[in-house]
Amino acid sequence: MNIVRVFDSNVTKTPDKPFLIFDGHDHTYSQVQDGSRRAAGYLQSLGVQPGDRVALMCYNTPGFVYAMLGAWRLGAVVVPINHKMQTPEVAYVLGHAKVSVCVFDGELAPVVGRLETTAKLISTDSVADGFDFFDDAITRQEGVDGIDIDENDPAEILYTSGTTGSPKGCVHSHRNVVGVAVTAALAVSTTRDERLLMAVPIWHASPLNNWFMSTLYMGGTVVLLREYHPVKFLETVQEQRITLCFGPPVIYTTALNLVPNFAEYNLGSVRAWLYGGGPIGADVARRLVESYGTTEFRQVYGMTETGPVGTVLYPEEQLSKAGSIGRVALAGVDLRLVADDGTDAEPDQIGEIWLRADTVMQGYLDDPTATKAAFADGGWYRTGDLARKDADGYLFIVDRAKDMIITGGENVYSKEVEDVISGHPDVVDVAVVGKPNEEWGETVVAHVVWREPDVISADDIKDYLSDKLARYKIPREVVFATILPRTPTGKIQKHLIRAAS
Repeated sequence: MNIVRVFDSNVTKTPDKPFLIFDGHDHTYSQVQDGSRRAAGYLQSLGVQPGDRVALMCYNTPGFVYAMLGAWRLGAVVVPINHKMQTPEVAYVLGHAKVSVCVFDGELAPVVGRLETTAKLISTDSVADGFDFFDDAITRQEGVDGIDIDENDPAEILYTSGTTGSPKGCVHSHRNVVGVAVTAALAVSTTRDERLLMAVPIWHASPLNNWFMSTLYMGGTVVLLREYHPVKFLETVQEQRITLCFGPPVIYTTALNLVPNFAEYNLGSVRAWLYGGGPIGADVARRLVESYGTTEFRQVYGMTETGPVGTVLYPEEQLSKAGSIGRVALAGVDLRLVADDGTDAEPDQIGEIWLRADTVMQGYLDDPTATKAAFADGGWYRTGDLARKDADGYLFIVDRAKDMIITGGENVYSKEVEDVISGHPDVVDVAVVGKPNEEWGETVVAHVVWREPDVISADDIKDYLSDKLARYKIPREVVFATILPRTPTGKIQKHLIRAAS
């Protein structure tokens, strides 16, 4: 089964039902089908062929969906790109994935306009001077049905940073993506009456594959919020009678903290509040349950490489096991907690989380060495996440073997940030770590050794990074030091630095 076939099947069942709602306008299943066929025709006119890569660097807008489905109709591979990235980061992805066409939000023209790339650049949602406009082009284009796609053909390349500082492209097939959709639908009992609020970036693995695709699979409706704003978030839930919502915990706490009349909004239509990107503590969990007037919160855990699929902490466990990622894996997913000696970890013993499922990526794009290293015998994906299992079998993340920082649901790899900071001429040494934060999960902290005392300030470092890294990767705190702790072999002792952060 491929994604386009699933979508087209739903068109025959409910052609006049809204599939997308954006800015108060409905886009029915039949309208989206027609638009995606026109998008396919347009992309084909640009030379896109089966196997070519089409990048999408967009906010949550219909253009993303039309271009994605249009690319898939041609057998092309979709490469979602974080719209928060700066020019060097975008250039790397376009080059590494060998992208032939990139559809970008017109608002991002200042970033895109500085690219040196062979990819054809097309704007969507708003006109950008010097670029063709996707939204107009597909209204004039004759549609095409496309080709019959094999379910094992690549559908996506989802980029996730690696500890070496260079992002890796996780290749997922149509079978992988449909499998993720089914797994997610089963996990939260998704129905054809679902009204999903896409309030966080759609290009993220979980919003896209878990929740957008499961809603598509079941024939529900997706309400697109161009970007998160706490008041707009609450208004949309109330006005659109949202039933399902996903995001990092911070989107829920921000609305609660910053909207004075929070209690006046009617949020009773929501049957499941989903969150990921890091567990929350008991105090925050209790506050959310009390303020949102429901126990229907679910913590989900997974990673881009697995689809993402993994574990879930159910509503009845939110308070009694706050901080845990759950006890068991989702349906169709196998889970192990593996000790250093390769055996299953015992209660109170720390081990690495291993996952196995049909949704796991085909591999890292053009990187057989990293792909091999990511898997153990038997098809187990080694997550690199270290966890402790309590006496009841619940898992609690204690560290990340890959030094990943999760801030507001965004993955930040310390090595990537360190490499960029090291380029500053006055920086001698640097270590980047995560600092626990109740709302954001973690914040990014840089410990910097400078060439001469008082040569640079924290603002100098942030200014230097402003056009080199996405904003969420830029350290919120910069701590200056005269030396960083290292082992006798020269490895930075990040556990000591974290303790000092």
